[in-house]
Amino acid sequence: MCHDLENRVFAWLRADPARLEALALAERLHLADWCLAAGFVRNLVWDRLHGYTHPTPLDDIDLVYFDSRDDSAARDRELETYLSAVSNLPWSVKNQARMHERNGDAPYRSTCDAMTYWVERETAVGVQLGREGDMSMVAPFGLASLLEGKVTYNPRCRNRAAFRERSRRKAWLSIWPRLVVVG
Repeated sequence: MCHDLENRVFAWLRADPARLEALALAERLHLADWCLAAGFVRNLVWDRLHGYTHPTPLDDIDLVYFDSRDDSAARDRELETYLSAVSNLPWSVKNQARMHERNGDAPYRSTCDAMTYWVERETAVGVQLGREGDMSMVAPFGLASLLEGKVTYNPRCRNRAAFRERSRRKAWLSIWPRLVVVG
């Protein structure tokens, strides 16, 4: 079942030229433990569930990775600057090796581990493009609720107010009115 869900999302990604371009650019960085996550996958799925023929514009493309050897914000800015110079896409690059400090959590062990602390479970979905063009998924909570059109509070983030604020600020129910908020 999970493999079928992944393949459905992979097919949607392959049909989206801008997302394919972003994946190819990110792959060229040769980062370890990376993916394009959050709205990059989530919004695409919600668009498809709502029958939209044109993708909802992305505020940013979240490239998340894990590198404990260099977890400086300067490295993230360097990567963002490079990606912005070679494309017109709105990049946001964050090394998850230091994000625990901002969030008050114990140190994360990987990108996937960091994603288990994100505010919504459906946002914690990412995709990586391999050197041979193969895609792989990072989805610590699976894909079922995302493909069911849910927005689910993740109690591990310990901040229900942030969940409510993000839902309101991002206007998800206005953009995708058939979503179901859980939590």
